[in-house]
Amino acid sequence: MKRAKRFVGVVLSDKMDKTVVVGVTRIFQHPKYKKYIKKVKKFKAHDEENRCRVGDVVEIVETRPISKEKRFVVLRKVKEGIHKVEEETTNDTAAHNT
Repeated sequence: MKRAKRFVGVVLSDKMDKTVVVGVTRIFQHPKYKKYIKKVKKFKAHDEENRCRVGDVVEIVETRPISKEKRFVVLRKVKEGIHKVEEETTNDTAAHNT
């Protein structure tokens, strides 16, 4: 039996319900030109409790197919990202316009 693949990456999108898009970066050397190249591959991962936010560093693990494109599950948060605090629009902004 094969071992499940594990990757560590950054959450790029959390707009879907119970799904996050995780970007996994790999650096490798070009076989002919010997230049180091950075590639980012995006994986859709299942996030049952919608805990992950954009910028979080998470560990994902391969699992059975959950949907057409989801084959990974968020295992744990490695590091909390910096989250943008959404400002509430209040009547104060309307008062400044008058």
